[in-house]
Amino acid sequence: MRNDIARATDALYAIPPDLPRDEWVKVGMAFHAADGDFSTFDNWSAQADNYNAADCLSTWNSFKKDGGIGAGTLYQMARQHGWSEGKASQAPSSPIERPRKPAQGMAAADIWSRCEPATNEHGYIVAKRAAGVPLDALRVVPAGDALVIAGQSMAGYLMIPAYAADGEMQSAQFIPPNGAGKKLNLPGASMAGATFTVGFTDGPANLCEGIGAAWAVWQATGQRAVVCFGWGNVRRVAEAMRKRDPTAKLILWPDSGKESEAEKIAADVRAAIAFMPLGEADNFDANDLGQRDGLEVLAAIFDGANEPPIAYPLSVLFAEELPENYEPPDELVQGVLTAGDSSVVFGDSNSGKTFLVIDKGCAVARGTEWMGRKTEQGLVVYLAAESPASVRGRLQAYQKYHGVKVPNFAIVQSPIDLFDGEADTEKVIKLVRMLEAKYGQTVRLIIGDTLARLSAGANENAGQDMGLVVCRCDRIRTECKAHFLLIHHSGKNAAAGSRGWSGIRAAVDTEIEVTDSPAGRCCEITKQRDLPTKGERIGFKLEVVTLGQTKWGAPATSCVVTPSDAPAKKTGKRLGECEGAVLEFLAAHKIGIKKAALAKHFASRYNSANVYRAMRTLVAAQAIHEAAGMVSIAEVAK
Repeated sequence: MRNDIARATDALYAIPPDLPRDEWVKVGMAFHAADGDFSTFDNWSAQADNYNAADCLSTWNSFKKDGGIGAGTLYQMARQHGWSEGKASQAPSSPIERPRKPAQGMAAADIWSRCEPATNEHGYIVAKRAAGVPLDALRVVPAGDALVIAGQSMAGYLMIPAYAADGEMQSAQFIPPNGAGKKLNLPGASMAGATFTVGFTDGPANLCEGIGAAWAVWQATGQRAVVCFGWGNVRRVAEAMRKRDPTAKLILWPDSGKESEAEKIAADVRAAIAFMPLGEADNFDANDLGQRDGLEVLAAIFDGANEPPIAYPLSVLFAEELPENYEPPDELVQGVLTAGDSSVVFGDSNSGKTFLVIDKGCAVARGTEWMGRKTEQGLVVYLAAESPASVRGRLQAYQKYHGVKVPNFAIVQSPIDLFDGEADTEKVIKLVRMLEAKYGQTVRLIIGDTLARLSAGANENAGQDMGLVVCRCDRIRTECKAHFLLIHHSGKNAAAGSRGWSGIRAAVDTEIEVTDSPAGRCCEITKQRDLPTKGERIGFKLEVVTLGQTKWGAPATSCVVTPSDAPAKKTGKRLGECEGAVLEFLAAHKIGIKKAALAKHFASRYNSANVYRAMRTLVAAQAIHEAAGMVSIAEVAK
């Protein structure tokens, strides 16, 4: 039992007593659980500058054996402060009178003034091979001095003054002459934030746990080394130094076993780290390394110290880090689709949009040109949510017309719900991974046919519904690194663009409108985020392909896309975003509304002048009616 208590006492004195109250209570409960006695706990607590004898006793009496904190917590906390098994204890071997706060004349500066100058012959300096280090600020407690800490006479101990940020001596540390035993701090004088600097006070600041390591770092580098008086004080010192000088170069020198904690501190205060070699025992420090391998090894570690990469909460790239050479967008279909992005192809029913998209998908799957434009070959996944049978027939027509078997083209025939089905999003991503593993190729294009069927149950005019669908499409394309193309329908008012929520257009990188007129069929790039091809028109026509006969003996046909000249563009101005938003609102509102109320509704999105201008444009286009200061959607635009 005596050995167990000695071990617990040794661990206790490795922990600084000037902890936050909840931590101090936790240490007391753990020491109590280890069968520690109040006298030892009281003596240890008295070293803190906020010590209160009555509070210490009442707190100890409140501890219960089954308090939920065991002796293991004591040893864990002690190890966090550099304690290890086998080292001599700084604690007294027998009960002693509890030390009080320093009496008059017992402050750190008073003790320092009556001590003797330190010399290279001091046993601790000899043991650390620190001859030649600056000794002006160091003192040795003279023989016969009355200073006693934790039951030990400090006569012969090396005194390291601990300075506050303002230069005042706030505490001190005492080290036995032979290096044996624990370093003892001056009772009643907090070490929080205190430092002692070896060397000059400018240049890079090397933050070390103890003075032995600081001496070795100064000897090896010639740069200032800052003693933090325990690992638990390093963060506090580093944060204070960073606050005083945002541009200072700080270098942490953690003992072995404290690397992960050092990385956290370094990331928070923007400090570099000088790591000890891998595989060293816990608490192996710079002085140990310098004595064993030479100071030139420490100098090399200093030169190689780097700041850990900053983990910003969001992805950040600084303009100055951009390379000089511009890297153009990665194009999947030359001038039309960019790799890994999103697009929407919309048009009226029977305009030929699905034939056009299938033709484009086959070109990507085969790696052939599409409408005179180059493509990058890859797997194509077609989500045939609207009509799998129709897609199968159109692909059969394509293969028959061109006399080929299209490779790398997968038709998903199961229903897909990207509105009310997070599970379907996961299934699409999993399918892509499985196809890539089977075919040894990357999926480059995912086609969703149609947006309406992929978002069944969603309100097409509601941003909160369609925004969720767009978010899931974005997740699929981002995780799969594939372009996601959505097939969509035009609204009843063709001038207003695609059907439903106007935010769809803003969300995608490319928008393509497919039209069919007496002059011919055409697809026009109406939005292009990264390529200079907005406004380009691609003409096409549909060629009928006979695939067989119906049960009545009639020809069973489908169509394929072939190139054609694009018809001349109709005159007339396309509606802008504000006009589309007004139409969208009026379509959902159904009854007339005062123009002032409409402008107020959009106050957070658009300037009121823009809203009134949009209403005038829509009235001129006969998309809305105006009467007596009220507006309502026209029948043709519903």
